[in-house]
Amino acid sequence: MIGAGAFGRNHARVYRQLQHEGTELAAIVDTDAARAAAVSREFGNPPCLSLSDLRGRVDAASVVVPTVEHLKVAQALMEAGIDVLIEKPLAPSLAEADEIIRVAQRTGRVVQVGHLERFNPAVRATVPLLTKPMFFEVHRLSVFTPRSLDIDVILDLMIHDLDVVLSFVDSPVKEIRAVGLPILTPRVDIANVRMEFDSGCVANFTASRVSTERVRKLRFFQPQQYISIDYSRQDVMVFTVDPSAASAKASPNPGIGMQRPPVVSEEPLHAELRSFLKAVRQRTRPQVPLEDGRRALAVALDVLAEIREHSRQIGLM
Repeated sequence: MIGAGAFGRNHARVYRQLQHEGTELAAIVDTDAARAAAVSREFGNPPCLSLSDLRGRVDAASVVVPTVEHLKVAQALMEAGIDVLIEKPLAPSLAEADEIIRVAQRTGRVVQVGHLERFNPAVRATVPLLTKPMFFEVHRLSVFTPRSLDIDVILDLMIHDLDVVLSFVDSPVKEIRAVGLPILTPRVDIANVRMEFDSGCVANFTASRVSTERVRKLRFFQPQQYISIDYSRQDVMVFTVDPSAASAKASPNPGIGMQRPPVVSEEPLHAELRSFLKAVRQRTRPQVPLEDGRRALAVALDVLAEIREHSRQIGLM
């Protein structure tokens, strides 16, 4: 586990929970020796090592370091023969993302990108229901915390939803319009985005890390259906119109049925790391491959470019 910060600690915790499935938390690496030692003591005293000590001692690693360090750390691990899970966003730029992809291809390593919401049980339960999504409304609001302030809210929070919607729609992005503002940091803390796809689908995203409440919801319409996902509650509601009953007069909402698909509750990080380790053991393509991480990053960077252009036009830059 590379990086013993708040989220790295979560990775360590889950790896320890997976020990009954043949996984050993073999080492913790962090530039802050005291922090690494504290996390090590908390989770069974695995050794605190440096990157250079890992070759031949570990099979796979989570890269949970600041985004600007992803390429350097992931490259060192892959060249040492270690498979990696790289937390989102994949990299701070497409050039660095492409270099990570090249190194993975050259070394033959399994690399998964940590887009956690793909493993949310509510998202997994929704995938079989997809037909032709045409309109999304997405909100991800969080209270302010002093973490991930090296990146804008687009790369910090909104990228989760960008990745999910891109996987649902499976169509190139045609147009992006976006506005965003710094509130408590020098970077964009709140943003609203309207995105249109070649398929005709439209998606509206709102992300904030300066909210007074915590909201994580995704809602979308497709022919004869409205589907609502609550990420936090791991809940899905499906409203379906029966065209054959639409003309009935028996009730105020004739022909509309509501159901809750079965959702098998599981911590998304637990599901994500189990999926990663399965790909490592079986040498198979991970559920969230590098190409998906690059795609989400490319769209997120396009959103940031649109925000900068909008700010320039209205005199905020």
